[in-house]
Formats: sequence, structure tokens, C-alpha cells
Amino acid sequence: MCGIVGAVAGRNVVPVLIEGLKRLEYRGYDSAGIAVVDAAQKMARVRTVGKVKMLEEALVTTPAAGHLGIAHTRWATHGVPSERNAHPHISRDGLALVHNGIIENHEELRDELKRIGYQFTSETDTEVIAHRIHFHFSKLGDLFKAVRATVSELEGAYALAVISQNEPGRIIVARMGCPVVLGLGVEENFVASDVAALLPVTRRFMFLDEGDVAEVTRGDIRIIDREGNSAERPARDSELSADAAEKGQYKHFMLKEIHEQPRAVANTLQERVANGRLLEAAFGPAATEIFKRTEGVQIVACGTSYHAGVVARYFIEQICRIPCRVEIASEYRYRNPVVGRNTLLVTISQSGETADTLAAMRLGKQLGYLSTLAICNAPESSLVRESDLVMLTRAGPEIGVASTKAFATQLIALGMLVIALAKHHSADAERERGLVQRLIELPSLFERTLELDPVIHKLALRFADKNHALFLGRGALHAVAMEGALKLKEISYIHAEAYAAGELKHGPLALVDADMPVITVAPNNDLLEKLKSNLMEVRARGGELYVFADPDSGFESSDGVHVIKMPRHVSYFQAPVIYTVPLQLLAYHVAILKGTDVDQPRNLAKSVTVE
Repeated sequence: MCGIVGAVAGRNVVPVLIEGLKRLEYRGYDSAGIAVVDAAQKMARVRTVGKVKMLEEALVTTPAAGHLGIAHTRWATHGVPSERNAHPHISRDGLALVHNGIIENHEELRDELKRIGYQFTSETDTEVIAHRIHFHFSKLGDLFKAVRATVSELEGAYALAVISQNEPGRIIVARMGCPVVLGLGVEENFVASDVAALLPVTRRFMFLDEGDVAEVTRGDIRIIDREGNSAERPARDSELSADAAEKGQYKHFMLKEIHEQPRAVANTLQERVANGRLLEAAFGPAATEIFKRTEGVQIVACGTSYHAGVVARYFIEQICRIPCRVEIASEYRYRNPVVGRNTLLVTISQSGETADTLAAMRLGKQLGYLSTLAICNAPESSLVRESDLVMLTRAGPEIGVASTKAFATQLIALGMLVIALAKHHSADAERERGLVQRLIELPSLFERTLELDPVIHKLALRFADKNHALFLGRGALHAVAMEGALKLKEISYIHAEAYAAGELKHGPLALVDADMPVITVAPNNDLLEKLKSNLMEVRARGGELYVFADPDSGFESSDGVHVIKMPRHVSYFQAPVIYTVPLQLLAYHVAILKGTDVDQPRNLAKSVTVE
């Protein structure tokens, strides 16, 4: 969630640090700060509550410049959002650091540091680390050794970048449970928590492994691994472009990303399907043998990615005829799960750094799963690098906190997984060709669905004064209703719930009245008639219905029933992907009418890298 940027160079690094922070704004944050060491070996620190723009304005009145610096955007975990809790944190003698993660034993370390005379000015666990590094630095006389001594005492997750005015030519970084990337330049080097922060200054990167501590200078990088040995980490050229995260003609990133879905889906399919066949090698060279042996699937994910997994469960069991379980990663980790024979563990994450999902995958490796498969949008992420099999979703950078194109491409990747498993367990070549064709048709179906934008824009006017909403669906479309409710609550702050439509009479009907809009997704499938009966229960209680329906479903607008006609001939395999689009647009337009921050809704972060 928090963002780190650091630089050591022959030029003033402040512009590099500020630009890097701007490129990490999509993660979500509540404060920002910067610390630099100038030519006189004096440290300057500026911190603000609010956006990076506020930090920029503060730097006008309190200028800072230097060839060495670190910067940070913070999302509060320990201590309220405030200037004194913002990073960087400083200890004695001009030692400063920034930190992502959570230190679980910070209280006992704080007590010990207070006993030996250190004064604390914040409520954060991070300040504990700063003082602890200074404590070791005063004894060892070397910043690198001091950081190594400190991290050996820490319990929890961290990414650290540390500088000292007494050692102005280097940054010391450390990683455990939180991502750290090193950017390689010409007579200058950089550190960050995300590749995106450094794309304007370099395209070449090095990724630290768990437990690494590294010294970064203008001309060199030295790494010591968790065992204390010198280590080499491969340098890689990133495929991302520096301008990939611009809004273009769109008012908000979310709207841009909704409209990018046809292309994102096409990119995800490219080179992975051909001549009516799925190319299994896209999952990895060992995929075919693993899929042949797979007798069950366990999906673990959080939030929107969890909803994608719930959709996949229906198709894995219906088409592949093998059992599938889907669990929220934060719950899965703590219930001592039982692993079935030859079960494939599938983890889904947009960022690949989602703390609970990453920990679940690591736990799975100890529990005896057949193999691990990551479905992810970040090729350089921890989840991708540590999984046996990988399917990259190719959505491109997704800046809006409310996931849209990442969800769509996750469903495409899961669709390909369904085809791959079915190929070995239940489907013949003709069935495979039919399913592949349904995937290939999706970009054009997306385009046709996006043409509903003006209709949904008008529809949103009916929601702007509402405080609650109910979303309904059946079968795999129940998960789509869950995703629609999540989108509405995330960005408009309207309380929304989703239910399987058959559950109405078991409680939710008590909520239905004229002020509770009920939104339903109604493709023309085997459950349509059941769904119609459920909706009649809503109308009988005076509920206002909004139905996204197939033109051949038999739904027509009437008093209290508003029918929005979806594209015709959407198959059961395509419906979850396509019927998500109008719910994304509805949430967006309602949020605009309510005047909320669409791209960075309150209290939320894009990449949840702590528990």
C-alpha cells in the first residue's frame, strides 16, 4: 500500500523522488514525505498530510535539494494520518528511513530503546526501526552492518530504505515480505517499491529476494542474502512504458480502464489461443503434466480477485468435472486447511504483492499441493516469481483503486484454465474449439456492451440520493452481483449487498422497499425462469427493479421495472465477463454524481501489502 522511492545520483534527486511518488499514488495513501542529503552533508526533511501535490507545495516554501534522497507515501497502520507519523522518520545524527510493512515486535523494541534514552515523536512502528539502526550504527560505525543487525531483530514484514548524512553516497535497502526493486542507471541508481515509480529514469531493474540487504551507490550494488552470503540478482529490462499510466482523453483512470477492457482481453488471449486450441505452455513448461494430474482445485484470493475465483468455481466443476474450492486468503491462512490429493493451488492477485494471498501461496507450498499457479497482472511481482505456473493477465497498469480491467482479464485467464483442465478431464477437441471461440468473441462483445454507457449514465441519476442497494444474481452471476455491489460501495460509498437471488426469502426481502433499488443481472441461461420468480417477490414488496437482461429473456420495462437490454447471444461462458461491464459503469456514474474521489476512494489502497 505505501510507496517507497529513493535515489543516489550526480544530480538533484528531488524531482525524481516527487515524480516517483506521483506514479505510486494509485496505491492509496494519506501522507507523503521526503528526506535528502545536500552537498554540505546536511539532511533536510519535509512531510505533509494529504496528496503528493501538498508535498510539492511545501517544498516551494521549504526548499530541499541533494544527490541522495528517499521519499514515501504512507497508508496508516500504526498511528493516525498526521505529519508526525508520516515518513521519512529520523533518528539521531541525521539518519532517516522509509518503511513499508508492519513490525510485530515494535512494542518490546520501543521499550528497550526508551530505557537507553531514545525519544519517540510518533506512534509508528517505523520510528522504532530508525532508532534501532542508529543504536547499532553508533556501535558498528557502518550503516550497512547496522541495518543487517537491526533486521535480524525484526519480526514481521518490511521494505526499508535507509540513508545517513554521515554516509552521503549510499542507500541501504532491505526486504522481508514487502517488494523492493532496484533501478539501474548510468552513474546513478534508484530504489522503489514498484517498477512504475522509476520508469521515467530507467527501464532496467533488479529485484531483491526475501531477506536480502543491499547497498546502493551511484556506481555499484552490493547484496547480502539472508544467510549472510554475497548474492547476485539478475537484472531485467521492463516491458512497461513510462507513459502507460496517463489518463489520455478520459476524466478518470477508472473510466479509461473500463474502456480499455476490450484491448486488455485481446492482449491476454494473444499468443495463447490459436486454431481453435488453447496453448497450454502459456501457463509454463510443466503445465500439461500438472493439469493431467490435477484432481482438485483450491483458489485463494482477496476482494475482486476472490469474486473472479467464485465465478471460476462454477465452470471448473460444471465443465471440467473436478472439485473446486474458493476461499478468502486472509481466512484460509488461519484455519489449518486439509489438502486433497493432487490439488492445484491457484492464487489470484492484480498486484502480485497482496500480503494475504502471497502468504497463502507460501503456506500452500508447505502443505503438499500438487503445484501452485499464479494469475497476476504484474510480471515482476513476488507472487509470479515464487509460483510454479503463471498466467499473466496483460491488463497493463491499472491505476484506479476499484479494479475493472484487472477483473476482466482475471476471468479470461481463469477461462483459459478451465479449458486447459477440461482438455485432460472432460472435453474433446470440438468442445475445446467451442470454448476457445467464446473467448475470442469477447473483445467485440465488450465493445457492444460499452455502447450502453449513455443509457447507464442516465440510469445513475436514480441512484444518486440512495443510501442502500441490493444486487442479485444466480449461478456464476451471483459472483458478478457481488462484484457489482463491491464497486458501488467502493467508489460511491453507498451501502450495497449482493445475494444469490434464491436467498431472498431467507432474509433480504425484509430490506426491500421503494428506497432500496434492486439491481439484477439476467442472462438468458438455464436459471432465467427461477430468477424471474425471485424478482417477482421483489416487485410484490414494492421494490424498484433494475434488470440487465438478454433481449430474448422476456423482460420488459414497466412500472417499477427498468430493463437495460444487453447484447444478444452472450453464452453462459461469456456472461460473467460481459455482465460485469454495466455494473462497473453504473458505479462510476453514481460516484461522479455523488462527487466522490473515483480513482482514490477514501480509506482504500490499490495494493494491499500488509495483513
